[in-house]
Amino acid sequence: MIQDLITISQFYGRDSRFVIAGGGNTSYKNEEKIWVKASGSSLATITEDGFAVLDRAKLNLMSDKTYSSNAAEREEEVKNDLAVATISKGKRPSVETSMHNVIDFAFVVHLHPTTVNGLMCAVNAESDLKKLFGAKALYIEYTDPGYVLFKKVEDSIKAFRAEDGAEPAVIWLQNHGIFVGANSIEEIKVLYSKILDTLDKAVTIGSTTSSRTTNIFNEPRATCSCTEQIVPGIRMMLSGDGLKTLKVRKNELIKYFYDSEENQAKIAKPFTPDAIVYCKSNYIFLNDEKPEAVLAEAAKQIPAFTTKFGYQPKIFLIKGIGLVAAGDNAAQCDILLDVFEDAMKIAYLSESFGGPHPMTEPQIDFIDNWEVENYRRSVATGASKGRAENKTIIVTGAAQGFGEGIARCLLQEGANIVVADMNETVGVATVEHFNTLTKSNRAIFVKTNVSEIPSIENLVHETICNFGAIDTFISNAGVLRAGGLEDMTPEDFDFVTKINYNAYFYCTKVVSRVMKLQTKYAPEYYADIIQINSKSGLRGSKANFAYAGGKFGGVGLTQSFALELAPFRIKVNSICPGNFYEGPLWSDPDNGLFVQYLNAGKVPGAKTIDDVKAFYLAQVPLQKGCSPEDVTKGALYLMEQCGETGQALPITGGQVMLS
Repeated sequence: MIQDLITISQFYGRDSRFVIAGGGNTSYKNEEKIWVKASGSSLATITEDGFAVLDRAKLNLMSDKTYSSNAAEREEEVKNDLAVATISKGKRPSVETSMHNVIDFAFVVHLHPTTVNGLMCAVNAESDLKKLFGAKALYIEYTDPGYVLFKKVEDSIKAFRAEDGAEPAVIWLQNHGIFVGANSIEEIKVLYSKILDTLDKAVTIGSTTSSRTTNIFNEPRATCSCTEQIVPGIRMMLSGDGLKTLKVRKNELIKYFYDSEENQAKIAKPFTPDAIVYCKSNYIFLNDEKPEAVLAEAAKQIPAFTTKFGYQPKIFLIKGIGLVAAGDNAAQCDILLDVFEDAMKIAYLSESFGGPHPMTEPQIDFIDNWEVENYRRSVATGASKGRAENKTIIVTGAAQGFGEGIARCLLQEGANIVVADMNETVGVATVEHFNTLTKSNRAIFVKTNVSEIPSIENLVHETICNFGAIDTFISNAGVLRAGGLEDMTPEDFDFVTKINYNAYFYCTKVVSRVMKLQTKYAPEYYADIIQINSKSGLRGSKANFAYAGGKFGGVGLTQSFALELAPFRIKVNSICPGNFYEGPLWSDPDNGLFVQYLNAGKVPGAKTIDDVKAFYLAQVPLQKGCSPEDVTKGALYLMEQCGETGQALPITGGQVMLS
């Protein structure tokens, strides 16, 4: 039976039509015990360890116990009694455990389906419910969650039993969701399927049909290029006490609300407790379409909002841009977007049932200050602590090799990482792996050709839409074609120069625009551009002049960019690594540098690849190659300090020393 509980929990938990942000709860009970989802667990991924196990005999005592009339004291007493009844110590049972206990079915599945809440959060909720599901449908008017709601539900169940002689299989909660009970998970699925089918047929908004609803909910819209002219500035306005992450979402539904202030009024207050837990209860709507005007209005509204409500805004709806989540980290942004977009769907659907019916101010205040929901909020927030915590860092050429290693190390230091590379297949796989290593940070892949400015502009746009800023840009993408004067073709020379030299200019030109906007709105903040250069940028390289020349030129660009961008608090530095012998640049069996140098005769007397390896290692005083970890430590140093710019930092094991 526990496996059935896990199966039904994951079945609904993985379907965003029924539950978002890990919400909802499920249970199974026998005569002695009840297994109920523990607070902080997610239905989508729950295992047996995610359920709290409680003694039903002790739970039953709570029905007849008299608790304090003071709400805060009462909820504390109830929490303590739930803890006493909990057999599996260390797990905090759902506050709705008592309701699961009194519903006389083996399985109970409590969800917040969007379509259900389109009805439950509507003006005509009760009357339309009776029309659709019959006069005996058990409807519970909104009641503050916790013990008071439990008692109201318990009393309603007793009255239902007395009148009907049966157990209610479905309980509808105004502005909350639905409880469905049955003695098998197959029956649960049948009941939910019938409920959603009935509601889907009932949804008509004006003269439109439910097919229009499906389209507006699922039809994406391209994000505007003006996003990068606005969102980074707002991000910095919010980052005075630590860097925030912002994420943008845009579709037909979001456009429906940002296009009309009348429609915005319908989503100005939350509909459900979950919306308050994650998004709080107040939001900022910005209705000007000119970037300068939007930023000016945001600069006024954000501090006023924070002073008035005691917290920073988490939700922005910006005309022409979309829905913007402002989170403490990337993981929180995803939750904010999902929860608030669900509120938009509820408001839209409610028009079929008399229009939206948001929660009242007293109801909102209770949730905002309820210890249980503050606990859920703290669990959901997550944390990722490291030297690059919550920074957004682009690393070009990061699908594999040196760039992949640098990006991975920075990811593990808490950064959001953008892998920019031409190799889409490998890049996507790299990001999939990266996201198994994250905490509350995230990684994305953007296919990028650094030798083309439009491609770089797309890279910047995607980065802003996903993370809201660019704190550090690491220009790592590079190529090498070894050869002496007799062997080097003009085509190879131009190719190496375009990627190693020109592309650094192209990237800096585009990225610095966003960084200037960020520093404008944060007087203590510094942004970083770091070029991964080479020891060959500090000392000439025989039969490798195309590469060395571009890298020498890169140091010149770094010094020049540093002078130009210093007034904007954008630091520009180069790192000049030694050889990463294990990476594909050197070790690729077909075209790696060991092979190229052997074929080019760069190492006198060398007859094998091992001869070439030994020759290069002998030149390093510390007798080691340079690793991505070594370079990452240098990059972190450059990001953390505020007193150096225009430098070329050698990390060569002593092979090249600055004079």
